[in-house]
Amino acid sequence: MLHIKELTLNIPETTKPRVVIIGGGFGGVNLVRKLPSKDFQVVLFDRQNYHGFWPLLYQVATAGLEPDSIAEPLRKMFDEDYEDFHFRQVKVTGVNPATKTVTTLVGDLPYDFLVIATGTKSNYFGNEQIKKFSFPLKQIPDALNLRSQMLQAFEQANMIKDPEVRQSLLNFVIVGGGPTGVELAGALAEMRKHILPGDYPGLDFSQMNILLVEGLDRVLPPMSPKSSQTTREYLEKAGIIVKLNTLVESYDGQTVVFKGGETIKTQTLIWAAGVSGAQIQGLPPEASERGRYLVNPFNQVIGFPDIFAIGDVAAMKTEKWPKGHPGVAQPAIQQGQHLAKNLGRMIRKESLVPFEYFDKGSLAIIGRNRAVADLPKDMHLKGFLAWAAWLFVHIYYLIGFRNKLVVLANWVYKFFTFENGNRLIIRPFIRKEDVAGQEFVRRQADLD
Repeated sequence: MLHIKELTLNIPETTKPRVVIIGGGFGGVNLVRKLPSKDFQVVLFDRQNYHGFWPLLYQVATAGLEPDSIAEPLRKMFDEDYEDFHFRQVKVTGVNPATKTVTTLVGDLPYDFLVIATGTKSNYFGNEQIKKFSFPLKQIPDALNLRSQMLQAFEQANMIKDPEVRQSLLNFVIVGGGPTGVELAGALAEMRKHILPGDYPGLDFSQMNILLVEGLDRVLPPMSPKSSQTTREYLEKAGIIVKLNTLVESYDGQTVVFKGGETIKTQTLIWAAGVSGAQIQGLPPEASERGRYLVNPFNQVIGFPDIFAIGDVAAMKTEKWPKGHPGVAQPAIQQGQHLAKNLGRMIRKESLVPFEYFDKGSLAIIGRNRAVADLPKDMHLKGFLAWAAWLFVHIYYLIGFRNKLVVLANWVYKFFTFENGNRLIIRPFIRKEDVAGQEFVRRQADLD
């Protein structure tokens, strides 16, 4: 393999304004789509070579979908129609506003406009033990790790004699009662009811416990109290143990300790409890707050008129959104599209138009025919209508016709058969024994 210093960014010189975008998520992708190649040279940096549809990541983790059905290669998305577009799969290590350059592992690149669209990363609130032993769910490798861990747990539980160890293999603790935690818990409950008893007839799945742990007083805190209450009822009806006003103090790979002293043995703790902005080194501390860049109504980072932040990493405070827009796909999509128009206005020396977020509502699914929806004009749906709306919205916003077709076919098949067809352990999650017990062995890339 080539040494890093033998590599180069290999970006051609240009007389057009160069827009450098860090991050190929919803914000970055929609910005690229709307920026005209005739006016700009566009350079996109990302550590992975694909755009992922993260709202469906939990279905990859629970063997409902394969990873390539929720991801699209970035180079395929921006082909010959984007003649002055350049993608480089590389990690950005810093930004220098004084010299207007971006630093990567393989070299520096000057910019005229810089857009930070890096999204979020898991926030462990400084607890290194939980970071080491828990399973995050932010990227496709996370989902595959979790899938392998869960399937391996069932395989081991099917063979083990010790009832205490077997129970620890059948206890699944999900920390975080937001959309990711709720939807993952619902998917696991459906597997427990419809799929796993057929795969493992020798196991008593009435002993499989799914715990959903939330530090606040209700699940789905970003949604309406009405939807939160309905969701809790759905979860409990599905046999999920919901623990509210509960914080996790520690986890050593074997035992979860809750604040207050309660414990539970488990070999699978899933961390969906919080995120923070994936910030880039180089901007001063006063440009950010709580892990997000402070931006004005034009998405310019405060104090830096040629640096922009969009999506989850941006905090645009308004009267309606005093803490910034919610960390979901729609703000990122809309900000990306809006910023493309404003960049055009900037090079034409026109006045910029402030961003206004159109809240299309929030959705969460708990299982078959069980979902909740908060829609504009204070409309609330639940049950089949909300479930159908969730299906439609997620198919609509998937990128790529093939992905839409594959996901729809999987869902139709599952609806009639109650079957997940992807229960393959294709990347075993390895453990090793040490003096303290069982310790996770992970590549460092999976921890960063």
